[in-house]
Amino acid sequence: MLRFTLAPVLVALASPAFADQLSLKQLSDHLNSFRSAGGEFTQINDDGSISTGRIFIKRPGKARFEYDPPNQALVMAGQRSVAIFDPKGNTGPEVYPLNQTPLSVILRETVDLNDSEMVVDHSFDGTATTVTAMDPENAEYGNIQLVFTDNPVQLRQWVINDQSGGATTVVLGQMTFDPKLRNRLFDINAEIESRQGNKF
Repeated sequence: MLRFTLAPVLVALASPAFADQLSLKQLSDHLNSFRSAGGEFTQINDDGSISTGRIFIKRPGKARFEYDPPNQALVMAGQRSVAIFDPKGNTGPEVYPLNQTPLSVILRETVDLNDSEMVVDHSFDGTATTVTAMDPENAEYGNIQLVFTDNPVQLRQWVINDQSGGATTVVLGQMTFDPKLRNRLFDINAEIESRQGNKF
């Protein structure tokens, strides 16, 4: 899994000196203000290695992480599942139920961080507001830490802490909100069929 180095995170979190802690309602309103988004991301692995790529989100329940070479991996959320495609493997993708991953928290139809059962921590370090959330019905599958800055409210990064103690950090670059994204981008079955067809 992934852990972050400080340099890119500190740059990403640069904000005015007089920021205040953002309320859970403000954060929920921001996440609910768009249905889809796309942009660049930097992912920092648990071993310190760094990957880059493009991310696409379409709520409810859809996300796509396209990694740049030499990684060339693909992670898709759709059809209530999360699929991890490894281009080096000869088998199909690893597939997990979406509701068993912390990513499901921000891919819900409506995000409500005021749900006390979902939020387990809400803190402010003088620069950014961090919310730690998890699905109360699947707490054993880990949590997600969402990091926001103010003026305007923006989701800057998230850290997924899994059940084995690993951490995956995704730092978001410039995002475009509400682009028209085809559902095909998030169709796991279509991706599997396409890859199988390319083998012949």
